Amino acid sequence: MEEKIYIFGHRNPDTDAVCSAICLSYLENALGKNTEPRILSNINDETKYILNKFKIAIPEILNDVKLKISDINYHKNFKINYKDSVYNAFFKMQEANMSTIPVVDDNNKFLGAFAMKDIAKKEILGDNTHLKTNYNHILTAIDGIECLKFNEEIEGFITNVALRSTTFHNNFDLDNKTILIIGDRIPLINEAIDKKVKLIIITSNHVLTDDLLEKAVKNKVNIIYSKMHSFDTLMKLGFSSYIESYRYTKDLICVDESMDVTDLNDIINKTKHSYYPVIDNDNKCLGLIKLSDLSDSNPKKVMLVDHNEMSQSAEGLNEAEIIGIVDHHKLGNIGTSQPINFRNMTVGSTCTIVYQLFKENKVKIPDNIAGLLLGGLISDTLLLKSPTTTKIDEKVLNELVKLTGIDAEKFAISMFKANDAVKSKSIKEIVYTDFKTFNVKDKVIAIGQITTLNSKAILKQKNSFIKFLGKESTNTNYDVMLLAITDIFKNGSYILFNNNAKEIIKEAYGKNIEQGDFMEGMVSRKKQILPPLMNTLK
Repeated sequence: MEEKIYIFGHRNPDTDAVCSAICLSYLENALGKNTEPRILSNINDETKYILNKFKIAIPEILNDVKLKISDINYHKNFKINYKDSVYNAFFKMQEANMSTIPVVDDNNKFLGAFAMKDIAKKEILGDNTHLKTNYNHILTAIDGIECLKFNEEIEGFITNVALRSTTFHNNFDLDNKTILIIGDRIPLINEAIDKKVKLIIITSNHVLTDDLLEKAVKNKVNIIYSKMHSFDTLMKLGFSSYIESYRYTKDLICVDESMDVTDLNDIINKTKHSYYPVIDNDNKCLGLIKLSDLSDSNPKKVMLVDHNEMSQSAEGLNEAEIIGIVDHHKLGNIGTSQPINFRNMTVGSTCTIVYQLFKENKVKIPDNIAGLLLGGLISDTLLLKSPTTTKIDEKVLNELVKLTGIDAEKFAISMFKANDAVKSKSIKEIVYTDFKTFNVKDKVIAIGQITTLNSKAILKQKNSFIKFLGKESTNTNYDVMLLAITDIFKNGSYILFNNNAKEIIKEAYGKNIEQGDFMEGMVSRKKQILPPLMNTLK
Protein backbone atom coordinates (compact mmCIF):
# COMPACT_ATOMS: atom_id res chain seq x y z
CA MET A 1 0.00 0.00 0.00
CA GLU A 2 1.10 3.53 -0.74
CA GLU A 3 2.70 5.38 2.18
CA LYS A 4 0.17 7.22 4.32
CA ILE A 5 -0.41 10.93 3.81
CA TYR A 6 -1.62 13.05 6.74
CA ILE A 7 -4.05 15.87 5.89
CA PHE A 8 -4.57 18.60 8.47
CA GLY A 9 -5.44 22.26 9.03
CA HIS A 10 -3.83 24.84 11.31
CA ARG A 11 -2.85 24.50 14.98
CA ASN A 12 -6.06 25.93 16.41
CA PRO A 13 -8.51 24.09 14.19
CA ASP A 14 -11.74 25.82 13.25
CA THR A 15 -14.68 24.17 11.51
CA ASP A 16 -13.49 24.97 7.99
CA ALA A 17 -10.04 23.49 8.64
CA VAL A 18 -11.37 20.26 10.18
CA CYS A 19 -14.17 19.70 7.68
CA SER A 20 -11.97 20.43 4.67
CA ALA A 21 -9.30 18.01 5.97
CA ILE A 22 -11.84 15.20 6.40
CA CYS A 23 -13.51 15.83 3.04
CA LEU A 24 -10.24 16.19 1.13
CA SER A 25 -9.03 12.93 2.69
CA TYR A 26 -12.21 11.20 1.49
CA LEU A 27 -11.66 12.57 -2.02
CA GLU A 28 -7.96 11.62 -2.18
CA ASN A 29 -8.73 8.08 -0.96
CA ALA A 30 -11.44 7.78 -3.62
CA LEU A 31 -8.75 8.71 -6.16
CA GLY A 32 -6.48 5.91 -4.94
CA LYS A 33 -4.28 7.57 -2.34
CA ASN A 34 -3.77 6.41 1.26
CA THR A 35 -4.61 9.45 3.40
CA GLU A 36 -5.78 10.13 6.92
CA PRO A 37 -7.31 13.37 8.27
CA ARG A 38 -5.78 14.68 11.49
CA ILE A 39 -6.13 17.68 13.81
CA LEU A 40 -3.32 19.51 15.59
CA SER A 41 -5.26 20.25 18.80
CA ASN A 42 -8.72 19.90 20.32
CA ILE A 43 -11.65 21.08 18.21
CA ASN A 44 -14.33 23.57 19.27
CA ASP A 45 -17.92 22.81 20.18
CA GLU A 46 -19.25 24.01 16.84
CA THR A 47 -17.08 21.50 14.97
CA LYS A 48 -18.02 18.75 17.41
CA TYR A 49 -21.69 19.50 16.78
CA ILE A 50 -21.26 19.21 13.01
CA LEU A 51 -19.24 15.99 13.16
CA ASN A 52 -21.77 14.45 15.53
CA LYS A 53 -24.68 15.54 13.33
CA PHE A 54 -23.23 13.72 10.34
CA LYS A 55 -21.84 10.79 12.38
CA ILE A 56 -18.19 11.47 11.52
CA ALA A 57 -15.51 10.52 14.06
CA ILE A 58 -13.26 13.27 15.41
CA PRO A 59 -9.84 12.87 13.74
CA GLU A 60 -6.92 11.89 15.96
CA ILE A 61 -4.52 14.57 17.16
CA LEU A 62 -1.21 14.71 15.31
CA ASN A 63 1.33 15.96 17.83
CA ASP A 64 4.00 16.76 15.24
CA VAL A 65 5.46 15.68 11.91
CA LYS A 66 9.07 15.71 13.02
CA LEU A 67 11.46 13.17 11.59
CA LYS A 68 11.65 10.26 14.04
CA ILE A 69 14.11 7.41 14.28
CA SER A 70 11.25 5.21 13.07
CA ASP A 71 11.34 7.21 9.81
CA ILE A 72 15.00 6.32 9.26
CA ASN A 73 15.91 3.23 7.25
CA TYR A 74 18.10 1.93 10.05
CA HIS A 75 19.06 -1.75 10.44
CA LYS A 76 15.66 -2.95 11.62
CA ASN A 77 15.47 -6.41 13.24
CA PHE A 78 19.26 -6.52 13.27
CA LYS A 79 19.88 -8.35 16.56
CA ILE A 80 20.83 -11.76 17.89
CA ASN A 81 19.70 -13.96 20.78
CA TYR A 82 22.13 -14.44 23.64
CA LYS A 83 21.84 -18.21 23.10
CA ASP A 84 22.83 -17.92 19.46
CA SER A 85 26.37 -18.75 18.39
CA VAL A 86 29.34 -16.49 17.85
CA TYR A 87 29.58 -18.06 14.39
CA ASN A 88 26.08 -16.84 13.46
CA ALA A 89 26.74 -13.42 14.98
CA PHE A 90 29.94 -13.05 12.96
CA PHE A 91 28.31 -13.80 9.62
CA LYS A 92 25.26 -11.70 10.42
CA MET A 93 27.54 -8.72 11.09
CA GLN A 94 29.61 -9.45 8.00
CA GLU A 95 26.55 -9.65 5.72
CA ALA A 96 25.29 -6.32 7.05
CA ASN A 97 28.76 -4.74 6.93
CA MET A 98 28.50 -4.02 10.64
CA SER A 99 30.99 -4.56 13.45
CA THR A 100 28.43 -4.62 16.28
CA ILE A 101 25.12 -6.38 16.83
CA PRO A 102 22.59 -5.96 19.69
CA VAL A 103 22.08 -8.97 21.97
CA VAL A 104 18.58 -9.85 23.21
CA ASP A 105 16.99 -12.37 25.53
CA ASP A 106 14.15 -14.77 24.69
CA ASN A 107 11.62 -11.93 25.15
CA ASN A 108 13.56 -9.68 22.77
CA LYS A 109 14.71 -7.47 25.66
CA PHE A 110 17.96 -5.63 25.04
CA LEU A 111 20.93 -7.11 26.95
CA GLY A 112 23.94 -5.47 25.35
CA ALA A 113 25.99 -5.30 22.17
CA PHE A 114 28.34 -7.96 20.80
CA ALA A 115 31.22 -6.76 18.60
CA MET A 116 33.90 -8.18 16.33
CA LYS A 117 36.50 -7.00 18.84
CA ASP A 118 34.88 -9.22 21.50
CA ILE A 119 35.67 -12.25 19.33
CA ALA A 120 39.27 -11.14 18.93
CA LYS A 121 39.72 -10.59 22.67
CA LYS A 122 38.38 -14.05 23.48
CA GLU A 123 40.53 -15.77 20.86
CA ILE A 124 43.70 -13.99 21.98
CA LEU A 125 43.19 -13.49 25.72
CA GLY A 126 40.35 -15.76 26.78
CA ASP A 127 39.88 -19.34 27.91
CA ASN A 128 39.40 -21.32 24.70
CA THR A 129 39.11 -24.77 26.27
CA HIS A 130 35.69 -24.38 27.90
CA LEU A 131 32.71 -24.62 25.54
CA LYS A 132 29.05 -23.94 26.25
CA THR A 133 26.76 -24.23 23.27
CA ASN A 134 24.26 -26.60 21.67
CA TYR A 135 24.58 -29.51 19.27
CA ASN A 136 23.21 -27.67 16.24
CA HIS A 137 25.53 -24.69 16.72
CA ILE A 138 28.47 -27.09 16.57
CA LEU A 139 27.17 -28.66 13.36
CA THR A 140 26.91 -25.21 11.78
CA ALA A 141 30.29 -23.92 12.95
CA ILE A 142 32.33 -26.93 11.75
CA ASP A 143 30.03 -27.84 8.84
CA GLY A 144 29.56 -31.15 10.58
CA ILE A 145 27.34 -34.17 10.03
CA GLU A 146 25.03 -35.43 12.74
CA CYS A 147 25.76 -38.98 13.83
CA LEU A 148 24.34 -39.44 17.34
CA LYS A 149 22.52 -36.79 19.35
CA PHE A 150 21.37 -37.28 22.94
CA ASN A 151 21.79 -33.78 24.37
CA GLU A 152 20.60 -30.48 22.94
CA GLU A 153 22.99 -28.44 25.08
CA ILE A 154 26.68 -29.26 25.07
CA GLU A 155 28.99 -27.98 27.80
CA GLY A 156 32.47 -29.19 28.59
CA PHE A 157 36.20 -28.85 28.01
CA ILE A 158 37.70 -29.25 24.56
CA THR A 159 40.42 -31.88 24.16
CA ASN A 160 42.18 -32.28 20.81
CA VAL A 161 44.11 -35.52 20.54
CA ALA A 162 47.43 -34.75 18.90
CA LEU A 163 49.62 -36.85 21.21
CA ARG A 164 50.60 -40.51 21.56
CA SER A 165 48.27 -42.55 23.75
CA THR A 166 50.72 -42.84 26.66
CA THR A 167 51.47 -39.11 26.62
CA PHE A 168 47.77 -38.33 26.35
CA HIS A 169 46.87 -40.49 29.37
CA ASN A 170 49.61 -38.86 31.42
CA ASN A 171 48.18 -35.38 30.76
CA PHE A 172 44.41 -35.70 30.25
CA ASP A 173 41.46 -37.38 31.90
CA LEU A 174 38.32 -38.41 30.04
CA ASP A 175 34.96 -37.85 31.74
CA ASN A 176 31.42 -36.65 31.08
CA LYS A 177 32.68 -33.05 30.68
CA THR A 178 35.06 -33.94 27.86
CA ILE A 179 34.52 -32.73 24.29
CA LEU A 180 36.95 -34.84 22.29
CA ILE A 181 38.30 -33.96 18.82
CA ILE A 182 39.93 -37.06 17.33
CA GLY A 183 40.77 -38.76 14.05
CA ASP A 184 40.96 -42.54 13.61
CA ARG A 185 42.52 -43.44 16.96
CA ILE A 186 40.14 -46.26 17.68
CA PRO A 187 41.53 -47.32 21.12
CA LEU A 188 41.12 -43.78 22.48
CA ILE A 189 37.67 -43.48 20.90
CA ASN A 190 36.66 -46.77 22.51
CA GLU A 191 37.93 -45.57 25.90
CA ALA A 192 36.14 -42.21 25.52
CA ILE A 193 32.85 -43.99 24.84
CA ASP A 194 33.39 -46.25 27.87
CA LYS A 195 33.94 -43.16 30.05
CA LYS A 196 30.78 -41.55 28.64
CA VAL A 197 32.35 -38.33 27.43
CA LYS A 198 29.99 -35.50 26.49
CA LEU A 199 30.84 -35.36 22.78
CA ILE A 200 33.21 -36.96 20.29
CA ILE A 201 33.96 -35.16 17.03
CA ILE A 202 35.44 -37.55 14.49
CA THR A 203 37.56 -35.63 11.96
CA SER A 204 38.91 -36.12 8.41
CA ASN A 205 35.81 -37.94 7.15
CA HIS A 206 36.47 -40.98 9.35
CA VAL A 207 33.41 -42.93 10.54
CA LEU A 208 32.86 -45.29 13.48
CA THR A 209 32.31 -48.99 13.14
CA ASP A 210 28.92 -50.43 14.00
CA ASP A 211 30.14 -51.95 17.28
CA LEU A 212 31.47 -48.57 18.48
CA LEU A 213 28.24 -46.87 17.43
CA GLU A 214 26.19 -49.45 19.37
CA LYS A 215 28.31 -48.82 22.47
CA ALA A 216 27.95 -45.02 21.99
CA VAL A 217 24.18 -45.40 21.78
CA LYS A 218 24.16 -47.50 24.97
CA ASN A 219 26.28 -44.91 26.83
CA LYS A 220 24.45 -41.95 25.24
CA VAL A 221 27.57 -40.34 23.85
CA ASN A 222 27.01 -37.56 21.32
CA ILE A 223 28.87 -38.09 18.04
CA ILE A 224 29.52 -35.62 15.19
CA TYR A 225 31.49 -36.25 11.99
CA SER A 226 33.71 -33.47 10.61
CA LYS A 227 35.03 -33.30 7.05
CA MET A 228 37.95 -31.14 8.21
CA HIS A 229 41.25 -32.08 9.79
CA SER A 230 41.51 -31.92 13.58
CA PHE A 231 43.31 -28.55 13.62
CA ASP A 232 40.70 -26.81 11.43
CA THR A 233 37.91 -28.41 13.41
CA LEU A 234 39.44 -27.13 16.66
CA MET A 235 39.83 -23.62 15.28
CA LYS A 236 36.19 -23.37 14.25
CA LEU A 237 34.63 -25.24 17.15
CA GLY A 238 35.09 -22.27 19.51
CA PHE A 239 32.86 -20.14 17.31
CA SER A 240 29.92 -22.38 18.15
CA SER A 241 29.93 -20.90 21.69
CA TYR A 242 26.86 -19.13 23.01
CA ILE A 243 27.23 -15.37 22.83
CA GLU A 244 26.40 -15.23 26.55
CA SER A 245 29.70 -17.00 27.29
CA TYR A 246 31.62 -14.05 25.83
CA ARG A 247 32.24 -10.72 27.50
CA TYR A 248 30.28 -8.13 25.56
CA THR A 249 29.30 -4.53 26.28
CA LYS A 250 26.19 -4.26 28.46
CA ASP A 251 26.36 -0.60 29.49
CA LEU A 252 25.43 1.07 26.23
CA ILE A 253 23.39 4.14 25.23
CA CYS A 254 20.15 3.09 23.56
CA VAL A 255 17.70 5.27 21.65
CA ASP A 256 13.92 4.97 21.45
CA GLU A 257 12.38 4.55 18.00
CA SER A 258 9.94 7.39 18.77
CA MET A 259 12.81 9.82 19.46
CA ASP A 260 13.18 12.90 17.26
CA VAL A 261 16.19 12.74 14.95
CA THR A 262 17.24 16.17 16.20
CA ASP A 263 17.50 14.71 19.71
CA LEU A 264 19.49 11.77 18.35
CA ASN A 265 21.93 14.20 16.75
CA ASP A 266 22.42 15.86 20.15
CA ILE A 267 23.26 12.46 21.66
CA ILE A 268 25.66 11.69 18.80
CA ASN A 269 27.46 15.01 19.26
CA LYS A 270 27.89 14.34 22.98
CA THR A 271 28.83 10.66 22.93
CA LYS A 272 30.56 10.31 19.54
CA HIS A 273 29.51 6.66 19.20
CA SER A 274 29.12 5.06 15.79
CA TYR A 275 26.22 2.74 16.64
CA TYR A 276 23.12 2.98 18.83
CA PRO A 277 20.73 0.10 19.60
CA VAL A 278 17.11 1.08 18.92
CA ILE A 279 14.52 0.04 21.51
CA ASP A 280 10.83 0.61 22.23
CA ASN A 281 9.07 1.64 25.45
CA ASP A 282 9.31 -1.93 26.79
CA ASN A 283 13.08 -2.09 26.27
CA LYS A 284 12.57 -4.49 23.38
CA CYS A 285 15.27 -4.20 20.76
CA LEU A 286 14.16 -3.15 17.28
CA GLY A 287 17.57 -3.02 15.61
CA LEU A 288 20.64 -0.84 15.31
CA ILE A 289 21.17 2.62 13.86
CA LYS A 290 24.52 3.95 12.68
CA LEU A 291 25.55 7.41 11.61
CA SER A 292 25.38 6.71 7.87
CA ASP A 293 21.74 5.60 8.23
CA LEU A 294 20.66 9.18 8.96
CA SER A 295 20.97 10.10 5.28
CA ASP A 296 18.35 7.49 4.32
CA SER A 297 14.98 8.59 5.69
CA ASN A 298 11.27 8.47 4.91
CA PRO A 299 9.85 11.81 6.11
CA LYS A 300 6.13 11.97 6.81
CA LYS A 301 4.04 12.96 3.81
CA VAL A 302 1.50 15.72 4.48
CA MET A 303 -1.15 17.82 2.78
CA LEU A 304 -2.13 21.16 4.30
CA VAL A 305 -5.60 22.70 4.24
CA ASP A 306 -6.77 26.17 5.28
CA HIS A 307 -3.25 27.48 5.92
CA ASN A 308 0.20 27.83 4.40
CA GLU A 309 2.06 29.59 7.23
CA MET A 310 4.85 27.71 9.02
CA SER A 311 3.88 29.23 12.38
CA GLN A 312 0.30 27.97 12.04
CA SER A 313 1.21 24.43 11.01
CA ALA A 314 2.40 21.25 12.67
CA GLU A 315 5.62 21.14 14.67
CA GLY A 316 8.48 19.85 12.53
CA LEU A 317 6.84 20.72 9.21
CA ASN A 318 10.27 21.58 7.80
CA GLU A 319 11.21 17.92 8.36
CA ALA A 320 8.16 16.56 6.52
CA GLU A 321 7.44 16.20 2.80
CA ILE A 322 4.61 18.53 1.75
CA ILE A 323 2.88 17.09 -1.29
CA GLY A 324 -0.09 19.43 -1.52
CA ILE A 325 -1.80 22.54 -0.15
CA VAL A 326 -5.45 23.63 -0.45
CA ASP A 327 -6.01 27.10 0.99
CA HIS A 328 -7.80 30.45 0.63
CA HIS A 329 -5.38 32.69 2.55
CA LYS A 330 -2.47 34.88 1.48
CA LEU A 331 0.77 33.16 0.56
CA GLY A 332 2.83 32.39 3.63
CA ASN A 333 6.42 31.37 4.24
CA ILE A 334 6.21 27.64 3.59
CA GLY A 335 8.69 26.38 1.00
CA THR A 336 9.07 22.97 -0.62
CA SER A 337 12.02 21.14 -2.17
CA GLN A 338 10.03 20.07 -5.23
CA PRO A 339 6.88 21.11 -7.12
CA ILE A 340 3.57 20.32 -5.41
CA ASN A 341 -0.15 20.60 -6.10
CA PHE A 342 -1.06 24.01 -4.64
CA ARG A 343 -4.69 25.12 -4.95
CA ASN A 344 -5.18 28.63 -3.64
CA MET A 345 -8.32 30.66 -4.41
CA THR A 346 -9.85 33.93 -3.29
CA VAL A 347 -12.96 32.38 -1.75
CA GLY A 348 -14.45 32.52 1.72
CA SER A 349 -13.87 28.89 2.73
CA THR A 350 -11.48 26.05 2.06
CA CYS A 351 -14.52 23.77 1.90
CA THR A 352 -15.62 25.70 -1.19
CA ILE A 353 -12.38 24.69 -2.93
CA VAL A 354 -12.65 21.06 -1.81
CA TYR A 355 -16.21 20.94 -3.19
CA GLN A 356 -14.87 22.11 -6.54
CA LEU A 357 -12.17 19.43 -6.46
CA PHE A 358 -14.89 16.79 -6.05
CA LYS A 359 -16.67 18.19 -9.09
CA GLU A 360 -13.50 18.44 -11.20
CA ASN A 361 -12.55 14.84 -10.43
CA LYS A 362 -16.14 13.63 -10.98
CA VAL A 363 -16.29 11.95 -7.57
CA LYS A 364 -19.75 11.57 -6.05
CA ILE A 365 -20.16 13.39 -2.73
CA PRO A 366 -21.85 11.29 0.01
CA ASP A 367 -24.51 13.03 2.12
CA ASN A 368 -22.36 13.20 5.27
CA ILE A 369 -19.37 14.64 3.39
CA ALA A 370 -21.67 17.19 1.72
CA GLY A 371 -22.95 18.12 5.20
CA LEU A 372 -19.41 18.75 6.42
CA LEU A 373 -18.62 20.90 3.38
CA LEU A 374 -21.77 22.95 4.04
CA GLY A 375 -20.90 23.36 7.72
CA GLY A 376 -17.34 24.49 6.98
CA LEU A 377 -18.54 26.95 4.35
CA ILE A 378 -21.22 28.44 6.65
CA SER A 379 -18.74 28.73 9.51
CA ASP A 380 -15.96 30.49 7.61
CA THR A 381 -18.22 32.85 5.65
CA LEU A 382 -20.54 33.49 8.61
CA LEU A 383 -23.45 32.32 6.46
CA LEU A 384 -22.18 34.38 3.50
CA LYS A 385 -22.08 37.59 5.58
CA SER A 386 -18.29 37.81 5.78
CA PRO A 387 -16.60 40.23 3.35
CA THR A 388 -14.45 37.28 2.23
CA THR A 389 -17.56 35.72 0.66
CA THR A 390 -17.54 35.42 -3.12
CA LYS A 391 -20.06 34.49 -5.79
CA ILE A 392 -18.40 31.09 -5.92
CA ASP A 393 -19.17 30.54 -2.21
CA GLU A 394 -22.80 31.51 -2.77
CA LYS A 395 -23.10 29.10 -5.70
CA VAL A 396 -21.47 26.22 -3.79
CA LEU A 397 -23.67 26.83 -0.72
CA ASN A 398 -26.81 26.68 -2.85
CA GLU A 399 -25.65 23.48 -4.54
CA LEU A 400 -24.85 21.87 -1.18
CA VAL A 401 -28.24 22.90 0.19
CA LYS A 402 -29.92 21.18 -2.78
CA LEU A 403 -27.71 18.12 -2.33
CA THR A 404 -28.35 17.75 1.41
CA GLY A 405 -31.82 19.22 1.77
CA ILE A 406 -30.61 21.24 4.77
CA ASP A 407 -31.99 24.68 5.67
CA ALA A 408 -28.76 26.71 5.74
CA GLU A 409 -29.99 29.44 8.11
CA LYS A 410 -31.40 27.01 10.69
CA PHE A 411 -28.23 24.93 10.41
CA ALA A 412 -26.10 28.05 10.95
CA ILE A 413 -28.01 29.08 14.08
CA SER A 414 -27.69 25.59 15.58
CA MET A 415 -23.94 25.60 14.79
CA PHE A 416 -23.30 28.98 16.40
CA LYS A 417 -25.38 28.07 19.45
CA ALA A 418 -23.39 24.88 19.90
CA ASN A 419 -20.20 26.93 20.11
CA ASP A 420 -21.68 29.62 22.34
CA ALA A 421 -20.96 28.04 25.71
CA VAL A 422 -18.82 31.01 26.80
CA LYS A 423 -19.97 30.73 30.41
CA SER A 424 -18.42 27.27 30.72
CA LYS A 425 -15.10 28.28 29.15
CA SER A 426 -12.12 29.89 30.83
CA ILE A 427 -10.72 33.18 29.56
CA LYS A 428 -7.75 31.34 28.09
CA GLU A 429 -9.99 28.83 26.30
CA ILE A 430 -12.05 31.64 24.76
CA VAL A 431 -8.99 33.56 23.58
CA TYR A 432 -7.44 30.45 22.02
CA THR A 433 -10.65 29.02 20.54
CA ASP A 434 -9.69 30.22 17.05
CA PHE A 435 -6.23 31.73 17.35
CA LYS A 436 -3.60 32.59 14.75
CA THR A 437 -0.27 34.40 14.72
CA PHE A 438 1.26 36.47 11.91
CA ASN A 439 4.79 37.79 11.43
CA VAL A 440 5.43 41.31 10.11
CA LYS A 441 9.14 41.97 9.83
CA ASP A 442 10.38 41.51 13.40
CA LYS A 443 6.90 41.92 14.96
CA VAL A 444 4.30 39.27 15.85
CA ILE A 445 0.53 39.83 15.64
CA ALA A 446 -1.71 37.34 17.47
CA ILE A 447 -5.45 37.37 16.83
CA GLY A 448 -8.07 35.24 18.55
CA GLN A 449 -11.62 35.27 17.24
CA ILE A 450 -14.79 33.81 18.74
CA THR A 451 -18.19 33.87 17.09
CA THR A 452 -20.93 34.14 19.70
CA LEU A 453 -24.59 34.94 20.16
CA ASN A 454 -23.85 36.05 23.71
CA SER A 455 -21.17 38.74 23.49
CA LYS A 456 -22.46 40.37 26.70
CA ALA A 457 -21.24 37.40 28.76
CA ILE A 458 -17.68 38.03 27.58
CA LEU A 459 -17.82 41.83 27.86
CA LYS A 460 -18.92 41.54 31.52
CA GLN A 461 -15.40 40.16 32.13
CA LYS A 462 -13.73 42.79 29.96
CA ASN A 463 -11.13 43.81 32.52
CA SER A 464 -10.15 40.20 33.19
CA PHE A 465 -9.73 39.57 29.48
CA ILE A 466 -7.58 42.71 29.07
CA LYS A 467 -5.39 41.65 32.00
CA PHE A 468 -4.97 38.16 30.51
CA LEU A 469 -4.07 39.55 27.07
CA GLY A 470 -1.48 41.83 28.63
CA LYS A 471 0.17 39.08 30.64
CA GLU A 472 0.00 36.51 27.86
CA SER A 473 1.46 38.88 25.24
CA THR A 474 4.42 39.57 27.53
CA ASN A 475 5.04 35.87 28.20
CA THR A 476 4.84 34.95 24.50
CA ASN A 477 6.49 38.07 23.05
CA TYR A 478 3.46 39.04 20.99
CA ASP A 479 3.62 42.71 19.98
CA VAL A 480 -0.13 42.78 19.38
CA MET A 481 -2.56 40.34 20.99
CA LEU A 482 -6.18 40.97 20.08
CA LEU A 483 -9.45 39.16 20.72
CA ALA A 484 -12.34 39.74 18.31
CA ILE A 485 -15.76 38.85 19.74
CA THR A 486 -17.82 38.47 16.58
CA ASP A 487 -21.62 38.72 16.62
CA ILE A 488 -22.89 37.34 13.34
CA PHE A 489 -26.37 38.84 13.66
CA LYS A 490 -25.05 42.28 14.60
CA ASN A 491 -22.58 41.93 11.74
CA GLY A 492 -19.55 43.16 13.64
CA SER A 493 -17.02 42.48 16.37
CA TYR A 494 -16.12 43.81 19.80
CA ILE A 495 -12.35 44.02 20.22
CA LEU A 496 -10.10 43.64 23.26
CA PHE A 497 -6.31 43.89 23.18
CA ASN A 498 -3.12 44.12 25.24
CA ASN A 499 -2.63 47.66 26.53
CA ASN A 500 0.97 47.77 25.27
CA ALA A 501 -0.41 47.68 21.73
CA LYS A 502 -2.87 50.54 22.26
CA GLU A 503 -1.03 53.00 20.01
CA ILE A 504 -0.73 50.41 17.24
CA ILE A 505 -4.46 49.60 17.56
CA LYS A 506 -5.42 53.29 17.42
CA GLU A 507 -3.29 53.91 14.37
CA ALA A 508 -4.71 50.83 12.67
CA TYR A 509 -8.42 51.30 13.42
CA GLY A 510 -8.89 54.91 14.42
CA LYS A 511 -7.68 57.40 17.04
CA ASN A 512 -10.78 57.08 19.22
CA ILE A 513 -10.79 53.28 19.53
CA GLU A 514 -11.06 51.94 23.09
CA GLN A 515 -11.17 48.53 24.76
CA GLY A 516 -14.44 46.70 24.05
CA ASP A 517 -15.56 48.99 21.21
CA PHE A 518 -17.86 47.49 18.60
CA MET A 519 -16.44 47.54 15.07
CA GLU A 520 -19.41 47.47 12.76
CA GLY A 521 -19.02 45.27 9.69
CA MET A 522 -15.71 43.84 10.99
CA VAL A 523 -16.22 40.06 10.91
CA SER A 524 -13.26 38.77 8.88
CA ARG A 525 -9.89 38.33 10.49
CA LYS A 526 -8.26 37.86 7.11
CA LYS A 527 -9.73 40.85 5.29
CA GLN A 528 -10.73 43.33 7.99
CA ILE A 529 -8.96 42.70 11.30
CA LEU A 530 -5.45 41.73 10.17
CA PRO A 531 -4.67 44.05 7.18
CA PRO A 532 -4.83 47.39 9.09
CA LEU A 533 -2.49 45.99 11.75
CA MET A 534 -0.03 44.69 9.17
CA ASN A 535 -0.05 48.00 7.30
CA THR A 536 0.60 49.90 10.53
CA LEU A 537 3.55 47.71 11.51
CA LYS A 538 5.06 47.86 8.01
